[in-house]
Parts: sequence; structure tokens; C-alpha cells
Amino acid sequence: MSDATERPASGPADEAHVPGEDAQAAGPFDADAWAKACAEDLEAEKARRRATHGAQPGSAAEELRKLVDAVADKLSGLQSPLFGAAAGGAAQQMVNQFVQQAKAAVEPVIERNPEVFDHLAAAGSELLAAYRTAVEAQERRWTRGPHSKDDGPGPGEHIDLD
Repeated sequence: MSDATERPASGPADEAHVPGEDAQAAGPFDADAWAKACAEDLEAEKARRRATHGAQPGSAAEELRKLVDAVADKLSGLQSPLFGAAAGGAAQQMVNQFVQQAKAAVEPVIERNPEVFDHLAAAGSELLAAYRTAVEAQERRWTRGPHSKDDGPGPGEHIDLD
């Protein structure tokens, strides 16, 4: 290498690191290697967490479907002593028919609108958080006592008019 413009002969390991326009002609490299590595790491972490903590709950629609199935199984297997032995078979058949009709009515709604149940679950969580905040604030006022400096006279305080 006597001249500054000459390049040394590059081997296959150097081809991926050639700058500029020569990088495309230098050899094959994976442009999505970072994304693939991240995806592999994410899947490995998910597998590790599933092994440690068990399966994560599914979407709200899947959980509703599981609930309907569990309730249907419980009602189908329920033997009611209220109907007696003679009417027990007919009552059991009516319960099974009702369960099948309920599942037939709920299933298409879940299939058509699974995202609605996710939104309803999120809205329910927000309502619960708002309720919890209101209850905690009221409990703080109740437990402070009647002579609190923050609230002034409360609604239960006796006022002498004489």
C-alpha cells in the first residue's frame, strides 16, 4: 500500500462495514437484524414470564366468552332439588335450552365487536378509580373528627341560636 488512495484487499468480514455506495455492493447484510433480534428477545421474555406467572388474561371479549362458557357449564350440571324427581328432567332440559339460547345470542356480539368489550373494560376501570377516589376522600373527612380546620363547620355540627 504505497499510495494513500489505494485500499487494502478486504475480506468477507470487512464487506458489511464498507461506507457509502460500496456498502450495497459489498455483500449481503440483514437490514432488519435489529428488529428481528428485538422480536426474539421479546418472545423469550414473554415465554419466561408465562413460565413464571402463568398465562396472561386475554382480551375482554375472550374473558367474556370464558365467563359465558363457565356459567353455561355450571348451570348445565346443576341439579335442582326444587323441581323434584318427576319434573327434574324437564327442568334440566329447559335450563340447557336457555343456556344454549343465551350462548347463541352472546357469541355473535362478541365476534362482531371484540374491541367494544375492551373499551367497556377500560371504562369500568376508570369508573372504579373515580369511585375509589371519592370514597377515600369522604372517609378522610369522616375520620378527621368534628373539629377539623380544613373543612369548616360540617353539616352535623350543632349551632346554638340563643
